[in-house]
Amino acid sequence: MPSILSQSLALASQSLRLTSPNPRVGCIITTPDGRVLGQGHTQRAGGPHAEIMALRDAAEKGNPVQGATAFVTLEPCSHHGRTGPCCDALIAAGIRQVVAIHADPNPLVAGQGFARLRAAGIQVQVLPADDPLALQAHELNIGFFSRMIRKKPWVRLKMAASLDGQTALQNGASQWITSQAARTDGHAWRARACAVLTGIGTVLADNPKLDVRLVDTPRQPHVVVVDSRLETPLDAALFIAGRACFIYAAVPNDAKKAALEACGATVIYLPGQVPNTPDKVDLSAMLLDLAQREINELHVEAGHKLNGSLIREGLVDEFLVYLAPKLLGLGQGMAHFGPLSSLDDVIQLEFHNIERIGADLRLLARTEGHPNF
Repeated sequence: MPSILSQSLALASQSLRLTSPNPRVGCIITTPDGRVLGQGHTQRAGGPHAEIMALRDAAEKGNPVQGATAFVTLEPCSHHGRTGPCCDALIAAGIRQVVAIHADPNPLVAGQGFARLRAAGIQVQVLPADDPLALQAHELNIGFFSRMIRKKPWVRLKMAASLDGQTALQNGASQWITSQAARTDGHAWRARACAVLTGIGTVLADNPKLDVRLVDTPRQPHVVVVDSRLETPLDAALFIAGRACFIYAAVPNDAKKAALEACGATVIYLPGQVPNTPDKVDLSAMLLDLAQREINELHVEAGHKLNGSLIREGLVDEFLVYLAPKLLGLGQGMAHFGPLSSLDDVIQLEFHNIERIGADLRLLARTEGHPNF
């Protein structure tokens, strides 16, 4: 059984860049003795889920599934969303047993899928939450779990720097500090995200597209801009047909808002609620709003000021840092916050993963004990 569940998780991983905002799910249907009848993973939002793909695969191969076992990485859904309930499809197909790696945190499901299956006489087995495979399944869908449980996206802050922590020279030159391999890897992380966020400073200085170009992807992530005074140029490169663009502002400018929305953007006013910050975007409220817009993973590529604000407000869940074996001396740092008056006040992190990417190092770091959901 563990090997089949591992295979179903590998199937789910194939949908890493595909399913947003839905979770990445894999399903394998077998005979009682373990012979595979059909398998599949969740498709693009609005398309069939993993269970339906596996049932179709079995049918196309002429394999009856009456009395079979379905191994799934996440609880079969029980509600009508963009598609019908997967638990009903498994019941109608005559599945005898369902083995799941993880329960679905979506309040519209949250055990109801398992309950429907059991009510239909289907045996249901679920791995403990601390099982290694359950932990892997949680990591694969960490943004979905975050949105469902915490009501905000998983925020991943990406930075590329020299070994002495500089992201650019003092004159702003930064192309390229890290290697081609690191830049390609960075695009792979963009591709798995629901949206890429930056600040108006980066837009004005670099006019970035913030799209995925260096790896193949079936969908482009949305783009989010923190632009307090609506200074985004109407001809900015980030306006790409078919891709949602959310611009968060603090100072109303309805004429510019209308012009930006004519370019395809959605402009949201979220002025700061803390005294003396009405001209700054309420970043915490922005994350709650993005969750309402079905953003699971938010990939941040911004300058040191916005990076510092996100860190200072405790809004970053994970740091994705590429370090090049170079020394730049005086330059522009990774994040502007502080100064701290005591080492007791530092933000303590834990390394989650360290890997060499080309000539550079890729570090994944999280606050201690995170995630705790």
